[in-house]
Amino acid sequence: MKIFHMLCARGATIRRRWLRALVALVMGLGLTVATTGCGIGNSQNTIVIGGKNFTEQDIMVDIMQLLIEHDTNLHVKTFTWLDSNVIWNAFENHKLDLYVEYTGTGLVNILKQKPVTDPNQAYDIVHREFEQKYHATWLKPIGFNNTYAMAMTKQEADKLGIHTISQLAAKSGDLTLGTEQDFVVRPDTLPAMNKLYHTHFKRVVTMDIGLKYQALVQGKVDVIDAFSTDGKIPEYHLELLKDDKHLFPPYYACPVIRDDTLKEHPELKPVLNKLAGKISDREMRQLNMEVNVEHKPAMEVARDWLTQQGLI
Repeated sequence: MKIFHMLCARGATIRRRWLRALVALVMGLGLTVATTGCGIGNSQNTIVIGGKNFTEQDIMVDIMQLLIEHDTNLHVKTFTWLDSNVIWNAFENHKLDLYVEYTGTGLVNILKQKPVTDPNQAYDIVHREFEQKYHATWLKPIGFNNTYAMAMTKQEADKLGIHTISQLAAKSGDLTLGTEQDFVVRPDTLPAMNKLYHTHFKRVVTMDIGLKYQALVQGKVDVIDAFSTDGKIPEYHLELLKDDKHLFPPYYACPVIRDDTLKEHPELKPVLNKLAGKISDREMRQLNMEVNVEHKPAMEVARDWLTQQGLI
């Protein structure tokens, strides 16, 4: 049963955020009830998968569900559009068997450690520490890295000769940055970029996250911050600037599964590891765009991708 599938509204940003918060609350309350009756510990042949409250996660939930049900005799129940805290609490309390997590989130938000810039080191730490502290296994990275990035229109980037953040920094005194308030105040984002790259933008304009892409393509700002797998990047034909000094920490996506689930169903490890290295940043952006821009159902996008890859 897919709960509130694709509930995220495409209307006003405030309404969208309110709906997501409401879904997270409802699901946070309902998850305990649902899994008590039919989840872990009550059905040996049912795997419960959770997904966070954004499109990329919805797609990955569907990909994992289709792959598991194709390659095994297991049944899958999914709970999607969950707040990050709700999904982690559910996983930690044996209400979920499996979900996709990001190395940077696991390292900083869950383990409360300092970010690291080396992706292999970040993965090694979360792989080791989750096993020791939470009896959970990080499977192989899926491939894409959903981290921060700086974006410009391709036309403007080519015109100014800006293709790296170092090149951006050299010309930042003549440029306007459009961003949300969070990027301005977080110590690991703009303040860290100013310190490492010596950026000094002519103006920093804060705005709602849903408006900054429009402001960029309309020429109201010159550069924005973005997430590297955002479907709006291909939609607006934007160029992501190379983080040549490795400022932003890695956020590689990986399936994370409970050890007790893996012990009971060891076949899940080779099945889910078929996804290892399969989805690049560019490909994840395309999949996200198909859902957010072309309005295809996430399940359809997931099935089409798996079929194209020869996995189902």
